[in-house]
Amino acid sequence: MKKIKISPSILSADFSNLGNEIKRLEDGGADLIHVDVMDGHFVPNLTIGPPVIKTLRQYTKLPFDVHLMISPVHKYINDYSNAGADIITIHPEATDNLIESLDLIKKLNKKVGVSLNPDTKINVIEKYLSKVDLILIMSVYPGFGGQKFIPDVISKIKNLKKIKDNNKLNFDIEVDGGINFSNSKEVINAGANILVSGTTIFKENNGNIKKNIETLKSQ
Repeated sequence: MKKIKISPSILSADFSNLGNEIKRLEDGGADLIHVDVMDGHFVPNLTIGPPVIKTLRQYTKLPFDVHLMISPVHKYINDYSNAGADIITIHPEATDNLIESLDLIKKLNKKVGVSLNPDTKINVIEKYLSKVDLILIMSVYPGFGGQKFIPDVISKIKNLKKIKDNNKLNFDIEVDGGINFSNSKEVINAGANILVSGTTIFKENNGNIKKNIETLKSQ
């Protein structure tokens, strides 16, 4: 049985108390901490930058799973690396030279991630799959938390898993957007091994993070 990891999104956390929120996630059994970085340009929202991530780094030893929804992304990769990111995930549309950006992340000794928006086809990144550690499939249009899961991405997850298995490649399949107790099993069965969830983890069962993480894993 494959190990399922949960990467809670701090986008749904109490921003006035982020350090303690991250501690709560670690105590509740989170495997990673998902940090959504938005620039108000590539996506229609603004969140946090390197100084905040650097400050938060002291609160946990869990890996920081940093999703950069910023454009142009290349010139900022080094800043997020220095701030404490362990995984740096970028969008193909946000860089002029995807291979150059992926190589820079690898050179900085960080795990390399590429994110696919709901409308972005797998063939955009298929030839780069041997270079990545993680593919993040967006199951909502990025920019805001609390959106509803787009069912059409299930076929994309299945196709990516098939490509991975057929070519004996080794990367994580992460899914982000509207993940909840009613769809997590289908997402896992399709091939995902990392689930990103914000609203469900922080809000369900009166905010019982441990119970919510365990439920997402075991559905």
